[in-house]
Amino acid sequence: MLPPIQVAIADDHKIFRSGVINTLTPYANINVMFEAEDGEHLLQIMENDVPDVILMDLKMPKMDGIQATIKVKERFPDVKIIILTMYEDDNFIVHLVENGANAYLLKNSEPEEIYEAICTTFEKGFYFNENVNLALLKKVLHKNKQQFKPDFKHKVQLTEREMEVLQMICDELTTQEISERIFLSPRTVEGLRQKLLEKMEVKNTVGLVVYAFRNGLIE
Repeated sequence: MLPPIQVAIADDHKIFRSGVINTLTPYANINVMFEAEDGEHLLQIMENDVPDVILMDLKMPKMDGIQATIKVKERFPDVKIIILTMYEDDNFIVHLVENGANAYLLKNSEPEEIYEAICTTFEKGFYFNENVNLALLKKVLHKNKQQFKPDFKHKVQLTEREMEVLQMICDELTTQEISERIFLSPRTVEGLRQKLLEKMEVKNTVGLVVYAFRNGLIE
């Protein structure tokens, strides 16, 4: 049985919010907790009601989705944020992911993909689709990789086991799936994941993936 997921929608267009709610209605494990008109309104509501996943528009009045993503992650780091926007721009994608967004979808995405993104970010911590997110993320990060000067002081030394776990995290495997593949307990896998976070000085799984691609650790 699929776990229940509490979802919030932040978008300044009521018609679009209603459309998303209708899209999610057939999925029994999804409950839309509340709607917000902008980032400021979202944070006000979250003083009392904290969702599992937020569907976040970018261009909104008072506080846009970029500012709201940063503020939500500062105050509620465990809340997953899926950017749902019409802006198909490399710079937006990389900037949002680096600041904590767990997924980036276009507003013309199919209902099934929106549902998949919600479930995947809830379970695994991030969702990169084949057609937009992962392709653009790799393209931008590999393109920019040569712009970074080597810095031996900050070079990360990973053990063979840590590299193995990092690769599987980037392949979107869950802790349980990694545990089964390398014959370690889920607790040990989580310990390795925590070591990776500390060594790379990032906050979450998305940060690990970005760091790995940017620094050429993963092909």
